[in-house]
Amino acid sequence: MNIRKTLKEFGMKLLKIPSLRPRIPHSSLIRGALLLIILLLTVGVRLLTLRWGFYLNEFDPYFHYHAARHISNNGLASLFLWHDYSGWYPWGREMRNLANFGLALTAVTLHRVLSFLGVSLIFSPDLNPLDPLGSDPLYNLCVIFPLIMAALTCMLMYLLGRDLGGEAVGLLSALLLAIDSSYIDRTTLGWFDDETIGILSALLLILSFNRSIDIRRDIKSSIIYAVIGGLSLGYLCASWGAARYLVAMTSLFTLILLLLKRYTPRLLLSYTIIFSLAFLIAAANPRTGLSFLLEETNLSVYGVLFLLFIGEINRRIASLRKKLTCIMLLILVLIAAYPTLLFFGLIKPIGGKFLFTLIPSLRSISPLFESVAEHKPSSWATFYYNFGVSVMFAPVGIFFATIMATNLSIFIVVYCLTSIYFASSMIRLNILASPALCLLWALALKRILSPLILSLREETQRLGRKVKIKSFEKELIGGLLIVMFALFALTHVFGAAFMLGIPKTDPRFLTHASSPTTLSGGSLHVTPSSTVRDWIDTLIWMRENLPPSPSKPGENGTVVASWWDYGYWITVIANKTTLADNGTINGTQIAQIGRMFMSNETEAIRILKEYHVTHVVVYVTFFNSPYEYVQVGSNIRPNDAYEYGGDNGKWIWMALISGVEADENRARNAFGNYTLGWNYNDADRDGRISSYEIFPNSRGQNTVLYKLMFYGRDMTLFGYSSITLEHFKMAYSSQGENSRNPAPGTSIIPLVCVYEVVYE
Repeated sequence: MNIRKTLKEFGMKLLKIPSLRPRIPHSSLIRGALLLIILLLTVGVRLLTLRWGFYLNEFDPYFHYHAARHISNNGLASLFLWHDYSGWYPWGREMRNLANFGLALTAVTLHRVLSFLGVSLIFSPDLNPLDPLGSDPLYNLCVIFPLIMAALTCMLMYLLGRDLGGEAVGLLSALLLAIDSSYIDRTTLGWFDDETIGILSALLLILSFNRSIDIRRDIKSSIIYAVIGGLSLGYLCASWGAARYLVAMTSLFTLILLLLKRYTPRLLLSYTIIFSLAFLIAAANPRTGLSFLLEETNLSVYGVLFLLFIGEINRRIASLRKKLTCIMLLILVLIAAYPTLLFFGLIKPIGGKFLFTLIPSLRSISPLFESVAEHKPSSWATFYYNFGVSVMFAPVGIFFATIMATNLSIFIVVYCLTSIYFASSMIRLNILASPALCLLWALALKRILSPLILSLREETQRLGRKVKIKSFEKELIGGLLIVMFALFALTHVFGAAFMLGIPKTDPRFLTHASSPTTLSGGSLHVTPSSTVRDWIDTLIWMRENLPPSPSKPGENGTVVASWWDYGYWITVIANKTTLADNGTINGTQIAQIGRMFMSNETEAIRILKEYHVTHVVVYVTFFNSPYEYVQVGSNIRPNDAYEYGGDNGKWIWMALISGVEADENRARNAFGNYTLGWNYNDADRDGRISSYEIFPNSRGQNTVLYKLMFYGRDMTLFGYSSITLEHFKMAYSSQGENSRNPAPGTSIIPLVCVYEVVYE
């Protein structure tokens, strides 16, 4: 009887279980499903490059991995004492002044957490065959790190968009950022660089600052959000040089709130907490240090803080006399402080790179800065190519954000306008504008489409309390909706590159996401059909066959000279010491390398001996057939393929940076007005370049760079060369003698040569 009763009670309890299940609204389920789809799209798109191999992308990520690996193996304290001689030999580099702690520490911390949880980071060797770094779990984490940060950033974008304009704006802005071309460029698989955490920190700062000054929240919540904002900005200062932009922009936004008479004690409290924490972290970071607090770019923080104090005095003190006395004291302190700091040299001038970005007209004084492709200014065509129709919706979004006039909408407008200026100044900074454009595009779509859709349901649609509009004709509304859909589809489904006269019409974001990493693409300017192994095989050969490099000056070992572009690859992958790398921290040494390449062998060997160089690496591209010509516009260019990558397209910068010639015209006249080693004369006056109009330039063909490049080219094409090398001996060639192996799917042969220096 008791058993039957027990079973009956148990059955009754089972029947009650369905009533205990959590009741989740359908709207929440739909929102969660959409967010999940957006996150899967974010990660999936950025995994497309996996078919090219599992490698870090570009050059700087290898340096960041180098720093993270040192911290992981030796502890954080070792970084403060680490003088690394693997780069900029024989002087080396003080890593505490070069490494960004934020990025390296994030990767190491995440690696430790995953290791503690037992998550294996050793993947199939098929992903990166023969890659000497693939056995390191930290390296594998660095390769997938951008995907993790991109997913987190899109989640944060949803929260920011929701605060700006509701759920629809949040979901739309997250989707648009997930497929934004400029953002994909800097968060694709292998892009282990500052931007991956920089954009995340910037959005978290904007979100936190806006919530911290919201007077509808209690004071405890405001302080918590201010602390989060301060930690975000401090993290950004320890991770990315563009933190200076976020510092100035936040100060500008606060100043605008003051001009709009929106001062509150909450604003002063939040502003003080955020910048106190951020500057404390920046001061503790060796790369920025105490001098960061008094950089010219950051002085606006103190000026706005001064105005906030005036606002608080004006609020608290009723007596006009006392109010004027306090304000005068503050002004006297400010007047005394600035000249004193200036007199003692405590105010740090703005760095050259940041100055050239702020004032683009000054960059012509630095050929080294101009030689970097990502430092070029953006044209309007570039904006449209990167952002699509968002450049047309951004002004609409600015209009709606302005009439909303909330604190956050004002912040986003300030963010958009300032980021567009810096993005136009430097192509690399397009990523700064991406979140702002996505937010404003999403806001514009919602504000435009909402009344149109509602008009299909109602006879009259109210806009605000007083304004009424008559219902649109349903046909017109349907047409407008179709146009909106078509614009979106053109940009993100079919592609709109054909509007710029570009034959390939794939969506821009897919084109970017499916591009190979620089290493697996052979550093070519065209997209091959599969992995190009020339650089990979060369670096592996150097790692395994060349003698170890010296651990410090005075020791024997391999020291490699190459143009600075390839320094990080040679240091990290080949594990060999170089004279220069992509940090470009020593312009004098880069100039010496350029002078060596643009000199004859007698002068070059003197420079190489001064730096104890044992090997020289050059990279050249050329067409498969020695008689092949390529039609480019109205010109015919013979077999040099200099527009496809290689040192044969960089020689002009070597000449200018080294100071061998004062300007580009003189350099081209001296070394070849067509390309290095070749002159051109329009003999038949038809404005076209023919083969008989190209003739040798003796000075150009006598340079070390020309000899090393074309000796390797001749050996690849013919198996012999008429060029005689006196002080160099071919040690390795990525192409076999008289064996042409073009990059898959192209007629371009990428050739990497390693030469041994012969001093006797």
